[in-house]
Amino acid sequence: MNALSEDKLLNHSAEEIGPDATLLIVDDDGPFLRRLARAMESRGFAVETAESVAEGVTKAVNHPPKFAVVDLRLGDGNGLDVIDAIRQRRDDTRMIVLTGYGNIATAVTAVKLGAVDYLAKPADADEIYAALTQRPGEKAELPENPMSADRVRWEHIQRVYEMCERNVSETARRLNMHRRTLQRILAKRAPK
Repeated sequence: MNALSEDKLLNHSAEEIGPDATLLIVDDDGPFLRRLARAMESRGFAVETAESVAEGVTKAVNHPPKFAVVDLRLGDGNGLDVIDAIRQRRDDTRMIVLTGYGNIATAVTAVKLGAVDYLAKPADADEIYAALTQRPGEKAELPENPMSADRVRWEHIQRVYEMCERNVSETARRLNMHRRTLQRILAKRAPK
């Protein structure tokens, strides 16, 4: 890429991002975190990274970002805690939730806390950038294939689990399911 086209790309990015380009990325997958941070820096963001809920909350409290990309499941807890910490300090942050365990219930919770989008891993830098810079009122593309029956069942279990505030025993009771069976289902990734 020549210098002129690089300048055009940076100017275009600056227009989409705005004057405050601070971005906090929270993910416990180190290699993914570093790749995404480099990709977002090349698109014009001033990137901070965190690999845990505790580190993410600390950075959110000390320097609330204009943009955030937060993994839902982290080694020390739930990424929704980071989103909540950001939202308490800044109400104009555009937040994206990333997860390998996508489900409707957590997507709804993330949106209620202020996330603007919910992307399933593996999401690439272009998808994340598009979600972060999407204008209000723009609509995301609909998926080509509807959910499978297994996925619909899994989504229902996840919704009840979230309604029960992630209490496995109460969820198992409401679903008339053995607790250990439910724990095995919750530990697996979402079916396609």
